[in-house]
Amino acid sequence: MRRRNFLLGSAGAIVALGGGAFVLRGRPGADASAEEFEITKTEEEWRRILTPQQYAVLREEDTEPAFSSPLNEEKRAGMFHCAGCDLPVYSSAAKYESGTGWPSFWESLPNAIGTKEDNSFFMTRTECHCRRCGGHLGHIFEDGPPPTGKRHCLNGLALAFRPAETQSG
Repeated sequence: MRRRNFLLGSAGAIVALGGGAFVLRGRPGADASAEEFEITKTEEEWRRILTPQQYAVLREEDTEPAFSSPLNEEKRAGMFHCAGCDLPVYSSAAKYESGTGWPSFWESLPNAIGTKEDNSFFMTRTECHCRRCGGHLGHIFEDGPPPTGKRHCLNGLALAFRPAETQSG
């Protein structure tokens, strides 16, 4: 089984072990909130500005279902911003089709994300989050295209797309 196909479904992953199935949800208390961020809000403040689905992804490290985000098909030039604090985090120039069902990029914008080790789901991965508000964006894998060889596999719910403004002659 490929690692990228291991995590599917909004409620977490279903893992078969010894003939039994277990549903694993987000890890309570395991989000990036232990770090200090420029933008901090209370749980109630975050819940007021985010949809319930965005809150689950950005603040509780949930994963949206594969192929559910319209941003997976976004092909226009522009910037992808953190849906929590509007920091530009990824350029459309680094976006590519990974076939995983989630928006994928080969690099982030400079000084846009933070990372930490994520040991959930019986594996070690690199979690990435917004460096300004700590919102969970997704994970980084080592199976991406050149020039970096990285795949930033992101939740569309964690992003807001801003198309590039067209200049008139």
